[in-house]
Amino acid sequence: MPAPTRDIVHHFAHHAAGMTYDALPEPARDAARKSILDTLGVIMAASGMEPAAQAVGRIVAEGGPGPCTVLGFGGTAPALMAALGNGALAHGLDYDDQTPWGQHCASSIVPAVMALAERRGGISGREMITAVAVGQDIFARLRCHVGWKKDWNLSTILAVYAATAAGGRVAGLTADQIGHAMGVASMQSSGIMEMVAGQGSDLRGLYAGFSAKGAVLAVMMAGGGVTGIEHLFEGPSGVFACHFGGSYDRAAILADLGHDLRGAGTLYKRWPCVGTAHSHMKAAIDIVTAQNLTPGDIAEICLHVGDYHDTMCRPLSARIAPDTLADAKFSLPFLVAVATLRRGMAVGDFTAQGLRDPQVLALAAKVTLHPDAALNWTLALPPGRVQITTHDGRSWLAEGHNVPGNADAPMGWDDLGAKFRECVAVAQTPVAPDRVALVLGLARKLETLPDATEVMRALA
Repeated sequence: MPAPTRDIVHHFAHHAAGMTYDALPEPARDAARKSILDTLGVIMAASGMEPAAQAVGRIVAEGGPGPCTVLGFGGTAPALMAALGNGALAHGLDYDDQTPWGQHCASSIVPAVMALAERRGGISGREMITAVAVGQDIFARLRCHVGWKKDWNLSTILAVYAATAAGGRVAGLTADQIGHAMGVASMQSSGIMEMVAGQGSDLRGLYAGFSAKGAVLAVMMAGGGVTGIEHLFEGPSGVFACHFGGSYDRAAILADLGHDLRGAGTLYKRWPCVGTAHSHMKAAIDIVTAQNLTPGDIAEICLHVGDYHDTMCRPLSARIAPDTLADAKFSLPFLVAVATLRRGMAVGDFTAQGLRDPQVLALAAKVTLHPDAALNWTLALPPGRVQITTHDGRSWLAEGHNVPGNADAPMGWDDLGAKFRECVAVAQTPVAPDRVALVLGLARKLETLPDATEVMRALA
């Protein structure tokens, strides 16, 4: 055990190296299994639905063949390039899992650990589950206890460390080496929220490729003897000082480390768009379903918005009719319009044709905004409130609860299986039904596999 006063990096490194499958609580094991399946599915979907992924696929191919599987586009690549390619697809549709507080880590962790596992060979399902669970735990601990000001993109700033810790374990590094690797990973810890909240950039969908690749590079360098940073997180110029103004809660980050695995609370999305929109979407669906409203009945859709909701609505004219698929997935008025019309959402709603659907655009044009500071984003994902008014003067106000995939309406294995089938059905390379069934079966019994990467290669 590291001395209590040593930098948090050493506690995380010891945690990553020392955790055993038998010591994992079953909810953490199950979350890791689900995240592996879910991530593989959304990677496949993005290969067929995210145009920007094509450019990444061509770059990955330039790296030549290697020991690691490239999903969606097919072929193999060296570990670095496989992590880049698979990671860029993993968040491409904003359909990857998330924490109860927002942000994404599995889209960085799973591509990284899969690449390192194939590079090393012979990584069991039990070992893979343990590595992913540790990575999810580290991410959650950091996510909840730093002073985030919505300036840095936590999904890449923090996930590179979680992916590096998980990947270091899979690569067989010692605790000291994992600590060094996390220090090396600081060179890859980047990403600003303007990338997410701004308009016109493909990076919002591709960002996990950078953190996944950065984690693999860090693990490889530390495994080759490169040393890291002794006071990585807590030094005077460390991660907490530089990214968060020195605002963090050390005691809370380390509380019950090794016993309370916080990835157990992972949420799995049923709708392929930014998670902070889901509650508004559910509120709108509840109203139109309960009242059996048609689009023509609706005169106004008033969205009650906190600070982050408002970001997804400005400028309103552009958010009502987004120009790109990436922008559409972050445009609250457009997303609520889709949900209101479809009474749900699927990956097929996000196509070039879907962006110009006249019924969706007509509904989005009826959106107005009502600022509400009580809905500001502090830690937990804030709820969404929607008021729908009809042409005949009737009006209903609802707050979105029991959102599919959230903690109050969780997705079980059957739900994830349905989502997985939806995802692979739109992949660039078709997957035969028997292979889909095989992957679903392997994921549910992952701990029995001598080689965990079999579940990924079954999709290739």
